[in-house]
Amino acid sequence: MPEILDRIDGPGDVKRLGRGELDELCSELRELLLTRVSENGGHLASNLGAVELTVALHRVFDSPKDKIVWDVGHQSYVHKLLTGRRERFPSLRQYQGLSGFPDRDESPHDAFTTGHGGTSISAALGMALTRDLTGGGHHVVAIIGDGCLTCGMTYEALNHAGHLGTRLIVVINDNGMSISPTIGAIARRLNVVRTTYRYTQAKKHTKRLLSFLPGGKRLQWAVRRLKEGVKAIIMPTMMWEQLGFTYLGPIDGHNIAELETTLTHARNYYKPVIVHVLTTKGKGYKPAEDNPTHFHGLSPRSDSVSTAPTYSQIFAGTVDRLLRDNARLVVISAAMVEGNSLSSLIRKFPQRIYDVGISEQHAVTLAAGLASQGFIPIVAIYSTFLQRAFDQILHDVCLPDLPVIFALDRSGIVGDDGKTHQGTFDLSYLGLMPNMIVCAPRDGNELQDLLYTALNTEHPIAIRYPRGGGAGVPSETVLHLLPIGKGETVRKGADMAIIGIGSTVAPALEAAEHLAVRGIDAMVINARFARPLDAELILEAANRTKKVVIAEENVLSGGFGTAVLELLEKAQASDVKVRRIGIPDEFVTHGKQDFLRSLYHLDGPGIAKECADFLTDCATGSISTSNRSGD
Repeated sequence: MPEILDRIDGPGDVKRLGRGELDELCSELRELLLTRVSENGGHLASNLGAVELTVALHRVFDSPKDKIVWDVGHQSYVHKLLTGRRERFPSLRQYQGLSGFPDRDESPHDAFTTGHGGTSISAALGMALTRDLTGGGHHVVAIIGDGCLTCGMTYEALNHAGHLGTRLIVVINDNGMSISPTIGAIARRLNVVRTTYRYTQAKKHTKRLLSFLPGGKRLQWAVRRLKEGVKAIIMPTMMWEQLGFTYLGPIDGHNIAELETTLTHARNYYKPVIVHVLTTKGKGYKPAEDNPTHFHGLSPRSDSVSTAPTYSQIFAGTVDRLLRDNARLVVISAAMVEGNSLSSLIRKFPQRIYDVGISEQHAVTLAAGLASQGFIPIVAIYSTFLQRAFDQILHDVCLPDLPVIFALDRSGIVGDDGKTHQGTFDLSYLGLMPNMIVCAPRDGNELQDLLYTALNTEHPIAIRYPRGGGAGVPSETVLHLLPIGKGETVRKGADMAIIGIGSTVAPALEAAEHLAVRGIDAMVINARFARPLDAELILEAANRTKKVVIAEENVLSGGFGTAVLELLEKAQASDVKVRRIGIPDEFVTHGKQDFLRSLYHLDGPGIAKECADFLTDCATGSISTSNRSGD
C-alpha cells in the first residue's frame, strides 16, 4: 500500500516532502498508474514518463495561483493525483468520474480544458498577458511534448510570445514520441540532443580547459564565438533564442533535483524561457519503455474478447488493396498512423503514405495540392481532429471541387476519451460545404465499397465510421461501386419509417424487431449518404407512412435529420410527422460507448422507445408539424 502518496492531498504536501522521500513517491505514483490504467484504460506510457517532471513542477510552482497548462493533457494523471483527486482516481474515464484530460470544471488546478495538441503555448500566453494587464505576479507554465512541435499553431504562439517578450515558461517534454515516433525536421534536430550530450559535455570541458589558460579579451571572445558555433551545430538552441526565448537544457527529466534547480532558475527570468527536458516514455515499466507506441493508450480491461476486425482495421485492409491496384492513390495521416491501423502499410508503401505530424491543416491542403495534379489522396484523420482543418476543407478542397477522400475514424460517440474527442459534429460541419459528399457505412462490407466508390468520384467525399468493431465483417472479395446519393430499404414496413445512417442502421433494425413484438410494422432505411440525400427514397417512405423517425450519432443541430427536414419542407410534405434522435446541444462526456448510446436513446431499445412514444404522440395529436425534433 502507498505510504507517502497517502499523505498527499494537494501540492503543498508535495513541497513539504524531504528529498529522500521523492524517489519513493515517484515509485508509488507509477505503481498506482499501472494498476488503475490497466483497469480503466487510458494513456499509460506518456504518464509514466512525466512522473518526476510533474512532481518537480508542483514543488517549484504554486498551483492553482501559478498556472500549469498541459498540452493535449493526456499526460496529466500524475498532476490529478497530486492536486487532491487521489481518492477519485479509481473513477478515471468512467461516467461522471475523473476525465482523462484536464478539465476546468473538475478542479481549479486544471488551468485549461484541453484534449487536442498544440494549444498550450497559445493558452498560456493568453494567461500571461492577463496577468500582466492586471498587475499580477504569478507564473505561467506550458508543458508541451515534442510531438506537438509538429503543430503549426505551436510556432504561431512561439513567434508571438517571443515578439511580446512577456514572462512565460515553456517546458518541452522531449521523449521522441507523440503516439508514434515524432516525425519531421524539428524532431530530427531534437534527436541530436536525445542521442548525445556532446554540447553539454563539451561546454564543461571547455570551461575547465580555459581555467588553466591565460586570459585575455580576444581569447575569451574567440572562445565565446567558437562555443556559439558548436552550439548552433549540435543544439537546437539558436532557433529558440532567435525566436526571443532563453533556452535552458537539455536536462534529465527523471532527475528531480536537476529539474527543480532548472525550473527555479527559469522562474527567475523576466522574459520567455524554454526548458528542454529529456524523458523516457513509459519510464519505470519495461514493456512500456520497449514499446511506448503500444502502451500509449490502453483499452479498459474486459472479460470479453472480440475476434471481429475494427473499422480502422477494415479501412487499412481495404486501402492496402486499393494502393496495390491504383498507382495514383496516396494516403495522408496526421500523427495517427497507429490509430488508423496504417503502420504496416508504411513499410509496404513508404513513398505513398505520409505522416505529417499533428498538422491537420497542412494535411488537408497537402491533399488538395496532390489532387490538383491528378493524384487521389485519402486523408485519414479522426473526426474530432479534422475539425481543426475546417477552413482548409472548405476553401482549399471544396471551393475548387478537388477529389480528396476524407476517412473520418472515430466518428460519433467514442466513449472514454470524453468531450474533447467525441466525433459528434462532422455530419453538421461537413454537410454545409458545397461540393462535399458525406456518407457513412452501415457495416464493414459497406465501408469497403464506399472507399472503392470514393476512388471513382470526382468530388470531395467524406466517409465517417465509428470506433471499434462493426457489424458485417467483410467477406466479399469483389468491391462494388455504390451510386452516389442512394440509400436502401433494409426492412419493409407500413406503420412508420426509421431512417438510420452509419452506426445507427443496426440499432434501427433492432428497434424494428422490438416494435414488431408490439404489433408495430416499421420500415428501416439505410440512408448511407447524408449529402446528397436520396430524396426519392426518403420522400417515398415519408409519404407512404406519414411518420418518420431519424436516428443519427451526431448533434441534432445542422445534422442529417436537419437535412431531411429541409427536404420535406422543400417537397411541401407538411402532413409528414418527424422525430429526430441524436445528440442534443451539448458536449458528450466520457463513459462507455454502449452506456452513452443508451443514454441518448441511440441503441436498439432506445430507438424503439422513441418510436413507440412518437406514435403515441401522433395518435394524441401532440405532434402537428414536420418540424418536431426529439430531445
